[in-house]
Amino acid sequence: MAYTGYLFAHFIGEQKDGEQIYFSVSRDGINWKELNQGKVILRSEIGEQGARDPFLIRSPWEGKDGNAKFYLIATDLRIEAGKGWQVAQYEGSRDILVWESDDLVNWCGPVAHTIGVEGAGCVWAPEAIYDEEKDAILVFWASMVEGKQRIYASHTKDFKSFTEPQLYIQKDNHVIDTTIIKTEEGYYRYTKDETTKNIVIDFAKTLRKEDFKEVKSETLSGLFGVEGPEIFRFNDREEWCLIVDRFATHKGYLPLVSSDLSTGEFRILEDSEFDMGVTIKRHGGIIPVTEDEYNKLVECYGL
Repeated sequence: MAYTGYLFAHFIGEQKDGEQIYFSVSRDGINWKELNQGKVILRSEIGEQGARDPFLIRSPWEGKDGNAKFYLIATDLRIEAGKGWQVAQYEGSRDILVWESDDLVNWCGPVAHTIGVEGAGCVWAPEAIYDEEKDAILVFWASMVEGKQRIYASHTKDFKSFTEPQLYIQKDNHVIDTTIIKTEEGYYRYTKDETTKNIVIDFAKTLRKEDFKEVKSETLSGLFGVEGPEIFRFNDREEWCLIVDRFATHKGYLPLVSSDLSTGEFRILEDSEFDMGVTIKRHGGIIPVTEDEYNKLVECYGL
């Protein structure tokens, strides 16, 4: 499938309507324009009545039945409501929010699914990747359990029924915000160390939790005050873009580029080399789109 653009689903902050779903598009992956004139695309009026950390995934079985299928999942959370981060971590929703679409412009949802383990204080930043060994989608998220943030995971084939959640990532420090990308070598996993406030890398040839080993990175170990890592391969070349949300300085996303993920090293782009758009974009997810999909998004929502 030929991809000619990118779709970025994100939220924009803790202001009124900021914790809902927004879309932006790009031709090159580093210069972005807001759709719908920067207004809300999808809104959650269930649960906590907010949607943060949206993540998009194209069905791995797309084309086998002749139909496209996309899922958008998000955190059921609205900090703007005033409950505060302590309550959000220890007494928050154990649900994820799920939208479905056949074309990226007509969406059904949200539907809430309780996936957090018993006793979890929250379910944050759900993401997903196709697990070839299981022929299922691995969904993973952060939960505060017994006073520590860990990553849990479950499998699904339809985002309606899920296997029992299992502990997936546990480190010495609190960890949240994990994203995973598959390459020819295997799977690279980027996770926020919630204690040191930077991003750490793990690699494995499978998605099995016991196979992952740390990859050292001078670039990321020295970059503090960031979260919400997202990584994607450029459509037109063998390079990858890792974006990190500079939450500590309220500057939004910063792109970093690498031609070899195995080194752990990235080149941090200068401000003049990218344009994330008018609004400050908070933790979201990016997928490549075809020319037809890109044009439908622009036609439906407008730039």
